[in-house]
Amino acid sequence: MTVLTPAPPRTASPAPAVALTLGSMSLVQVGLAASTSFFDRLTPAGTTWLRLSWAAVILLIVVRPKPWRHSPRDLAGVAALGAVSAGMTLLFAEAASRLPIAAAVAIGFLGPLGVGVMRRAGKWGLLWPPVAFGGVVLLTEPWHGPVNVPGLAFAVANAFCWAGYVLLTQKVADKVPGLSGLAMSMTVSALVATAVGASQALPRMDFRDLYLGAALALLIPVLPYAMEMLALRRIAVGAFGTLLSLEPAIALVIGWVALHQVPAVWQFTGIGLVTIAAIGAARAGRRGTGVG
Repeated sequence: MTVLTPAPPRTASPAPAVALTLGSMSLVQVGLAASTSFFDRLTPAGTTWLRLSWAAVILLIVVRPKPWRHSPRDLAGVAALGAVSAGMTLLFAEAASRLPIAAAVAIGFLGPLGVGVMRRAGKWGLLWPPVAFGGVVLLTEPWHGPVNVPGLAFAVANAFCWAGYVLLTQKVADKVPGLSGLAMSMTVSALVATAVGASQALPRMDFRDLYLGAALALLIPVLPYAMEMLALRRIAVGAFGTLLSLEPAIALVIGWVALHQVPAVWQFTGIGLVTIAAIGAARAGRRGTGVG
């Protein structure tokens, strides 16, 4: 889950920014992989609620947003972003509890890829959707038996939410400076997730879950957002968006190492196709977007 805000090109060496961006994506995937260990006990929705609640608390304390300084229209955009972010996070958790994490990320990535194609510059933008679709087919390997239909449905719904998140993030970033929009939207996300996940998690939680939930919130989204903001001070948004296209590949590696989800040869090829399509869409897009 990544927030992109417009940034001017920088003359400094891009190496630190590349390291920060790769580190941010790696933390996101490690955080997602770590979250799966809570799914059996707290449920995917309950785990998501715990993580979003801690993230909101941390950001409210650090950022101290002042909502009364913004217009009702801007606050409505923040609220919409928070609701879509909650949907995206909840749906991804449900997908990741049923599918390999790399497949869930790759299918979800079709959302921001679609936004990039809609904003394409030239006819080559039409090439990327079928390339990405072919990658998803290879990832899910339907010829090896029945596909987990609920998991696939959650992942596709997540893709739509991810696309909405991209569009709303840009609007909020234009209207609400700094991290105030993030802090307020994260609070809305936590409230939305409370309606779905709190009743599932609270009866099963103990004190250990509370501090582990705080650690998960630092892994995703608190630290990644901070790292991305530092990266965006050194490189242009277009280059940053291209780097983000590596996220499905990073998810495959993390899923392999942390969750022992060993990919088949076809799945390696599928991740490659999704990554190529994402890079193509990012380069064709007219403006940087956020994904997550």
